Amino acid sequence: MKERKNRRRRNRTRLYILLSLAGLLILLSILAPLLTPNDPNATSALHMNEAPSRDFPFGTDRYGRCICSRVLMGARTSIFSAVTLVAVTFVFGTVLGMLAGWFGGAADTAVMRLADVFLAFPQMVLAIAVAGILGGGMFNAMLAMGVTGWTLYARLARAQVLALKKEAYVSAARLTGQGALPILLKTLLPNMLGPLAVNASTQIGTMMIGIAGLSFLGIGVTEPQAEWGSMISGARAYIQLAPWAVLAPAAATILTVMIFNCLGDCLRDVLDVEGAR
Repeated sequence: MKERKNRRRRNRTRLYILLSLAGLLILLSILAPLLTPNDPNATSALHMNEAPSRDFPFGTDRYGRCICSRVLMGARTSIFSAVTLVAVTFVFGTVLGMLAGWFGGAADTAVMRLADVFLAFPQMVLAIAVAGILGGGMFNAMLAMGVTGWTLYARLARAQVLALKKEAYVSAARLTGQGALPILLKTLLPNMLGPLAVNASTQIGTMMIGIAGLSFLGIGVTEPQAEWGSMISGARAYIQLAPWAVLAPAAATILTVMIFNCLGDCLRDVLDVEGAR
């Protein structure tokens, strides 16, 4: 019992720390325009591939642009796009999965077969195909990644509804005359949010890597908009001459993805321990 309490306390402490770090990253991306030491899009032939200095903390790229400023502005693009995409796919997939699990029959078959079709293709391969057809741009990159992103939440929500709708408290809600929508939103959804939230937090890192990958290939965010994947792509040819131009956005990507992945793992551990009380 004491060991379980200590583990619960440690998990909660880790969760608070990771939530603080994730919140700091989001706050940093919001305040990025106020924190940039230089104009992120200003070019200068006098400062091309310049090493880190007081004026340029992370150095400059091949166009003489401040990498520190572009990394900060890229945080707004990369983090917000990933969080927005996960939020949209979370809501869309959860709604479809809950409806499929509750009503069953043709609705269940249609939603699950559609999910199976999308899952038959590797996510990144399908995203590359969609982005290649639609063209570059952040919206098209998000749409390409979201094509299959909703399937995870749909399958999980359906499984949760199938397991929970046989519980006694759901039968009691039915006996009180509540309809399907109130039961789904007020009774079932609160009991499903834990597993769904864990998957959503880990999906933020996955979506961020996917969008960065599309931008790296040239079919996502395009110049001069700052985005970590496109920054790595543009600087890779000069990696021996100016390695800081690659290392700075790569380090920002790795650190951000690690924080959100660890947040998902920690949230899962907290929910497992809380549920075992």
